[in-house]
Amino acid sequence: MASTIENFYKKTTTAGMKDWPRDAVLYQPYEEEQILLAENASCLAVRTYLKMLNLPVALEQRANAEFISPGGKRTKLPVLRVENFIYAEFDHIVMFVEQNFNKSLNALLSPDEKDLMRSLICLAEHIFTNAEQYVSWMDADVRDTVTKKRNGCVFPFPLNYVQNWRKESAVKRQLRLADYLNVSLDKVISDVDHLCQDLSDRLGDRQYFFGNNPTELDALVFGHLYSIFTMKLPNNVLALTIHKYSNLNQFCMNIDVAYFSAKEKGKGAN
Repeated sequence: MASTIENFYKKTTTAGMKDWPRDAVLYQPYEEEQILLAENASCLAVRTYLKMLNLPVALEQRANAEFISPGGKRTKLPVLRVENFIYAEFDHIVMFVEQNFNKSLNALLSPDEKDLMRSLICLAEHIFTNAEQYVSWMDADVRDTVTKKRNGCVFPFPLNYVQNWRKESAVKRQLRLADYLNVSLDKVISDVDHLCQDLSDRLGDRQYFFGNNPTELDALVFGHLYSIFTMKLPNNVLALTIHKYSNLNQFCMNIDVAYFSAKEKGKGAN
């Protein structure tokens, strides 16, 4: 019975949404004052993905972006509103676009390549996001001088302290479930280094991970790498780890030039 209802729902939404609407909106926290490292990576990955598909959205920066999210496994961001539908986080948004608009970046891949791409996406999301959360909240210097100030800046006293406590508790629960809460920073960096080595080997001297055309993996990895490179933290060990891989550096610069202009970056527009 449940599967019948789900199939009916999918057919109904697909039938009513053949064309991408002009009033689609992407919500995220304020870039300059508020957004945290893992959130910025997720938001940038989705913005890049939509640009690669040439699907325009209006970007709205809101202090309460996290609280209008329908939920998620990691950052709960960004939040995409398309007509009456609201989805959050990279994987959910990608699935929504594929199911309802039949648009995909991986149509040219073979079945084996699609399986590999999905595996790499899951691995990259897991390792990069946990590493970003770990450095942001478990490194005392980063937590006290950057993370808490940004996370609490949009809330008045004493709500800013309550919000920081709530957020830190939620992140620690995520890290505990991922077996990252009680590990050392060296372990976290080692995982990131191994992932970057795998991604670097996969990329080689190509423009994108699967040849001359971008896929969802390219959008996701760019979101994480570029955010790590550009967000200033007192402990920049993640950026130093990634910087060792010259082709990943070039990969970021290529996508930056191809899909984002200096004007757009300054305004935070999509």
